[in-house]
Amino acid sequence: MVFPVVGGDGKPTGYEISNSLRFDPGDNSHLSRTPSSEGNKRTFTLSFWAKIRPDYASDTSTNNFFTARNSGGYTTGIQQISGGYIQAFIYDNTGGEEYKLKLVTNAAFRDSSSWYHIVFAVDTTQGTASNRGKLYVNGSQITSFSTATYPDQNFDSHINDDVPHYIANKDGTNDDYDGHLAEMYLIDGTQYAASNFGETDDNGVWIPKEAKDDLTFGTNGFFLEFKQTGTSANASGKGADTSGQDNHFDDQNITVAEITTDTPTNNFATLHSLDAFRSNDLSYGNLYYNSPTSAREQARSNIGLTQGKWYYECRQNSANGGTSVGVLKENVDMTLDDSLGKDDYGWAYDSDGSSRHNNSSTSSGFASFTTGDIIGVALDLDNHDIYFYKNGTVQNSGTKAFDLDTGELYFPAFGSNSNGSTDQMTANFGNPPYTISGSFPSESDANGYGNFSYEPPSGYYSICTKNLAEYG
Repeated sequence: MVFPVVGGDGKPTGYEISNSLRFDPGDNSHLSRTPSSEGNKRTFTLSFWAKIRPDYASDTSTNNFFTARNSGGYTTGIQQISGGYIQAFIYDNTGGEEYKLKLVTNAAFRDSSSWYHIVFAVDTTQGTASNRGKLYVNGSQITSFSTATYPDQNFDSHINDDVPHYIANKDGTNDDYDGHLAEMYLIDGTQYAASNFGETDDNGVWIPKEAKDDLTFGTNGFFLEFKQTGTSANASGKGADTSGQDNHFDDQNITVAEITTDTPTNNFATLHSLDAFRSNDLSYGNLYYNSPTSAREQARSNIGLTQGKWYYECRQNSANGGTSVGVLKENVDMTLDDSLGKDDYGWAYDSDGSSRHNNSSTSSGFASFTTGDIIGVALDLDNHDIYFYKNGTVQNSGTKAFDLDTGELYFPAFGSNSNGSTDQMTANFGNPPYTISGSFPSESDANGYGNFSYEPPSGYYSICTKNLAEYG
């Protein structure tokens, strides 16, 4: 199957989101701000787009999109909890330590190939309890909750208070968010609906719309577009507020590689977190793969391809026991202790300098690769050929590595070839999560989409929804 992507057919809608920010828990990357004065603590709206972290039914971690937290540790915020459920909450000790508002969805949101639009809208002045807290996902108000607790009328939250506010973190040190965020709004003093920030296109898909000029932001409101590269809390920083209120956020451990062009209006492929045996081996927005030490394993992209010409890269972070880069057919058995190319479903370029399909390898024409090398793949599904590159140099003297089967759905894939060591690789489908010698990859395809370490071959494109609409 081709995994779903938000953005419908990828055609222009008149409004484009150009950037997102990717967060890495390993670096404790987040944004923070403490308002200089109180705003409206009873009425606010938080709106943002999220491409979620890899979340598993067995995962017990909590991952925060946004929180506001006072010195006593009492918090208002929204987070993804174990199993992929979304929880919006106000936790406070006023009248007893407890959740004053707690909304936990019955639905799990675990599709890491999609962008979700999430709106948390509060107005505790409302006479009807259920109107005091509302949660929307992709334009629809959520009404089915496993827990639904509403605050007393006129209860004060912590959002818009003069306390630390965090993006992608709980308190500056814990429960980091792993994934992408785009277009984050905070509205101080108004409870807006999701329709103020998005709309349904002709294909029935919820998409963003230009909203800034139609909103009243209030004292502590902000609009973060994540376009800037600076490190300070100002208009040039990564946490720049473009609402006109100048409520800028501080940048905490965020590098230039975290400013990406993977957005709700041009969604790039990542690795697929819900395949068999994905057990916290993916991170960094589902682009970093850490193999197990006890078995061989494969990882594939979350977008499948049937036609067109596509280019992607893989950076070898470590190649202790042997790694592979290549492609998989759809119906492969994604079980442990299977190497890429071991069966008829996979084609691979191995780090020992061989190519392999159906457990038959060829050792001539391919250079070995190791830690720090960039392996490129040119996948031609119009002619069913595949070519491999090492650090920009085509292998096998420019001759295709394999003939691929016709009439199949293919997924870019990576794998480890050892059951006694750990290997790490980083996938780049045009949305690189790394720099090399301090420089960000800057080679795009002919349409200007994506960033690669090496220029894609002529006629090959990054794997994103805009290119899929045209060539896929």
